[in-house]
Formats: sequence, structure tokens, C-alpha cells
Amino acid sequence: MSKSGVSVAPECIDKFNELKLGKEMKYVIYKINDAYTEVVVEETSNDPDWEAFRKALVDAKAKDKRGNEGVGPRYAVYDFEYELSAGEGKRNKITFIAWSPDNAGIQAKMIYASSKEALKNSLNGIGTEVQANDENDIEYDEVKKQVVKGAR
Repeated sequence: MSKSGVSVAPECIDKFNELKLGKEMKYVIYKINDAYTEVVVEETSNDPDWEAFRKALVDAKAKDKRGNEGVGPRYAVYDFEYELSAGEGKRNKITFIAWSPDNAGIQAKMIYASSKEALKNSLNGIGTEVQANDENDIEYDEVKKQVVKGAR
């Protein structure tokens, strides 16, 4: 359980393991449910199109405790494939992305920030982490820079 009291649903770990071991799934997007009690799987996909994945994050919505909807943070795990610069082939790195846009509600951002470690610690095998706070942070080339250098 996280500092915020939010727990991680078992399905979150199951879907992560499917992505990691099965290599058929490209990404998993997680959200905190509207009651702010549990991290749950929002979406999975085998679509390798980065822009479709990015759009799902950018378009994410969240409700505050009064039921008002606004821009929403998310967590995601992406099986990031990239070419090595010296023409040595391709590599994959499982990348954890904490998407917390600057224009999201303060309550949602605080709960996501205090719940992140509980989810990350449940997902064994993350290669790198990216903290993204605006749309430029999740441009393909920006994420690739962090993935290639192995930023954690």
C-alpha cells in the first residue's frame, strides 16, 4: 500500500507480467480509480504506434473527490524499442512513465505522486523511468533520450 493509502490491484501486476514475458503487448496504462483507493489497469494495447499511446496519456481525464472532471495523471509501462546508434541492432527497455501534466488538478497530482512507488515496487523488471509533466516530455525523441541513457 502507498503513502496515500492507495493499493495496487493484482491485475496491474498480471498485465505487466504479460507485457514483460509475452512480448505481445506494447503498453499498459494504469490509473487510480475514481474513489482514489486502488491503482487499476485502464488500457492495454499491442499497437506499436507511439502517437496513439501518447494521445491516450494526453487525453486522460480524472475526477476529483467532488466528481469534477479534468485533465488526469496516469502511470504507464511501455516496451520501448530503439535502434542502437552504431548499427548494432535493436534493443528493448521496459519503461515506466509517470504522466502528471502541469494542468492536472492538485489533488490528483498529489495522490499520484504519493502512490507511484507502490506501483513501481510491484512491477519487477522496469528498465528505466520517465517523469513527464507536459506534452513535450512524452515526445518520442525525448523519451528515447532518457531510455537510451538509462535514466532512472
